[in-house]
Amino acid sequence: MAERPRPAERCSCRNTNCLERPLRRLFRGLGGAVAAWPWPFVLLPLLLSGGLGAGFLFLPQRQANDIEEQFTPTWGPAKADRDFVRRFFPTNDSERFSAARLPTEGTYAAFIAVAAGNGSVLAPAARRDVLRLDSAMRARGYEQLCAVSGGTCAIPNLTQYDEAALENLTFPFSGGFFVGAVLGDVQTDPCGRVLSARALRLLYYLREDGPAAAESRRWLESFLRDVPSELAALGITAVQVTYFTSLSRQQEFEGNTKRVIPLFSITYFLTITFSVVSCLRLSCIRNNVWLACCGVVSAGLAVLSSFGLLLFCGVPFVVTVASAPFLILGVGVDDMFIMIACWEQSSRKEGKSSVKSRLAETYAEAALSVTITTLTDVLAFFIGTWTAFPSVRSFCLYTGTAFVFCYIYTMTFFGAIIVLNHKREQGNRHWLTCLPVGDTDRAETSCSYNACCIGKRSGESPQPESEHPMSIFFKKYYGPFFTNKWIKLLVVLLYGAYLGGSIYGCTQIREGIDLRNLASDDSYVIPYYDDTDKYFSAYGPRVMVVIKESVDYWNETVRLGIENCMQNLEGISYVDKNLSESWLRVYTGLANSGLINIDSQTLFINNLPILFKMVPSFEWDINKTQDKIEASRFFIQTVNVTSAIDEKNLLSQLRETAKQCSVPLMVYHPAFIYYDQYLVIVRNTIQNIIVATGAMLVVSLLLVPNPLCCLWVTFAVASVIVGVAGFMTFWNVNLDSISMINLVICIGFSVDFSAHISYAFVTSGESSANKRAIEALSLLGYPVLQGAVSTILGVVVLAAAKTYIFRTFFKIMFLVILFGALHGLIFIPVFLTFFGNFGRSPQDTKPKPPELGLTNVKVCARQSYF
Repeated sequence: MAERPRPAERCSCRNTNCLERPLRRLFRGLGGAVAAWPWPFVLLPLLLSGGLGAGFLFLPQRQANDIEEQFTPTWGPAKADRDFVRRFFPTNDSERFSAARLPTEGTYAAFIAVAAGNGSVLAPAARRDVLRLDSAMRARGYEQLCAVSGGTCAIPNLTQYDEAALENLTFPFSGGFFVGAVLGDVQTDPCGRVLSARALRLLYYLREDGPAAAESRRWLESFLRDVPSELAALGITAVQVTYFTSLSRQQEFEGNTKRVIPLFSITYFLTITFSVVSCLRLSCIRNNVWLACCGVVSAGLAVLSSFGLLLFCGVPFVVTVASAPFLILGVGVDDMFIMIACWEQSSRKEGKSSVKSRLAETYAEAALSVTITTLTDVLAFFIGTWTAFPSVRSFCLYTGTAFVFCYIYTMTFFGAIIVLNHKREQGNRHWLTCLPVGDTDRAETSCSYNACCIGKRSGESPQPESEHPMSIFFKKYYGPFFTNKWIKLLVVLLYGAYLGGSIYGCTQIREGIDLRNLASDDSYVIPYYDDTDKYFSAYGPRVMVVIKESVDYWNETVRLGIENCMQNLEGISYVDKNLSESWLRVYTGLANSGLINIDSQTLFINNLPILFKMVPSFEWDINKTQDKIEASRFFIQTVNVTSAIDEKNLLSQLRETAKQCSVPLMVYHPAFIYYDQYLVIVRNTIQNIIVATGAMLVVSLLLVPNPLCCLWVTFAVASVIVGVAGFMTFWNVNLDSISMINLVICIGFSVDFSAHISYAFVTSGESSANKRAIEALSLLGYPVLQGAVSTILGVVVLAAAKTYIFRTFFKIMFLVILFGALHGLIFIPVFLTFFGNFGRSPQDTKPKPPELGLTNVKVCARQSYF
């Protein structure tokens, strides 16, 4: 019959271990089963990993690296607006092409030519080089695939202007052509005539409708392949040239995965080395090198199984997922350390002599800790899938599933490896060759011979192992130092500075992903983006203003309402009202001059051809039937949109103004697809953090048997999140879909660092708060530090990556681990000494029975591995 729980063990408001005790019994049974039949628990994970690993055959089909699809909100308003524009204003780039009227950014190649020195790109020498560049493009067969307007290639470039036309060039409009889009850093005379310009942009649009789309794509691919050598062959000296195409951003982004693959080998080398050194012993029998290697293999099998399973299931594989194995490796190694340490601890317990009883005890202690940390991490990731960004959903799904497999394989595969390694030790066999070695009774004087050729079986040492030096350090030096009253005051001040800096950083967060960050640092697109920002930032997107429904344009009251809407839009600080384009204004001007009559429906519709004859492009702005206008559009020119804040403010102000209009109005530009992220990124991040933190609190209450401890864990989670969010601003990391992933991760990792320290404190039997803090640090300081180091080693190589995505992953993970460790090792122990007696009764100072408490789980990890 099962033993009745002691009164101290029963569930109460102060001891919520209702779930902990049943789990301990469950894990004891699992440990006994693994010890009794180790080989099935070794072979089945290997076979399962091999079968699921076949899912990598589907990897080419599952790759989903479309930037727009993965890094913009799934239900962004701009995507619906684009569908409307496509439906009511279809393009025809074989007859009537207009770049400003495209619903997408188009298919194109582009150059930016910057005059050498401080010269002008319109000077004769620079102009000759520009014309040579233009001739080289035409020689590549551009004119056979160019977008056409009016029977000729629609090339919005100044190469078609002769010397006389350039002398009379005005800015920003010249003869109906918007020069502001192609000339940068312009100097003009008082009349607006261009005197000089530092930069010139050349744009070459290609057809993308119908069968021509595939040919245009092949042309651009050939262009990107050949352009570096062709530029070198041209010998251009008067201008410096950068280039870009509509394919460049996507191709460079897809190449990120290939660039990070070599870092995997470095990560595995560092992790294996750290694991081996941590498990190394000066005994050829009790050396745990193979355990360390198998722990790393276990994490690798988890990646293979989880990724293969999800690839089988058709889950998209995004570039961001490539950073997941680095994280999984670090976490898997930390779980391995706990298992090994508790196994070693079990040998020193009375009555635990058989392998079955030892592994059962190991599982009862270690598995609970691994379960808590895994459950909190997995919950954080799966909650992270509740987001509008597909790239975040994919990453969280892959990583959360990998954590589940990592947990399963640690409990099965690695536990069985422990049993097999123990049998080797019991057989007095060498750790490397598995051959029998000599006994210590015949030891010789050579230390190297004793270390390599003789040994004693596990558990046979007549003297108990001495306490680990790091535990002594935390007990005798570190703990007393931080419990000194003046040091505690200093820590409080330090925390105040930390919190103040974090909150300030949170107010300075920059939102949204910069598209240049999707390319590697050495990509050819970076200089092009730099030139664009430097020379062409004065004029922003040319925005469509679309009337979405049929209205009575012939009614003067309606026309006045539309005009009032346009003026309100032009009144926004980001809009230049002198550069607007409205067919209705021109049409109304014709009517006011007496040339036509538009006061009735019939007259308004029938006189439109007169307008189209005067300005042919206006015909593309009106979708009409025989008797009504279904939809129409105008254009406004934005200016000084130079930062993410400007983009966010522009979009929100334009949409808010359009919403207040008396007619159904919408504003659209292809760039708004990416601007939409500003509307949801903060809301999504806060939502995920709140839900995940709440879930962490529930899990803590269920599995950590002390409510006070759970409150401290929640405090630590909130504090670390604020710190990471604030300090990532100082490290030039934006709040985007990539950093959002990592903020969700930090919730789970914050629990890992704080739960065990705080629970060790609240369950300590010491009489004073300072002594309880010292005891908690002496037991768990080294394991917390070791776990932090193992996780950092898993991601540190990403600091050397040439891609923003992977460097951001490292930066935020580094902040998470750093601040988590600071809370676990400094802030939480010090704060506990201030509030340590809250809710404690006199009998709480009596020592707790060893069965109770999560502390025993991590006490194991303080034992020596050397």
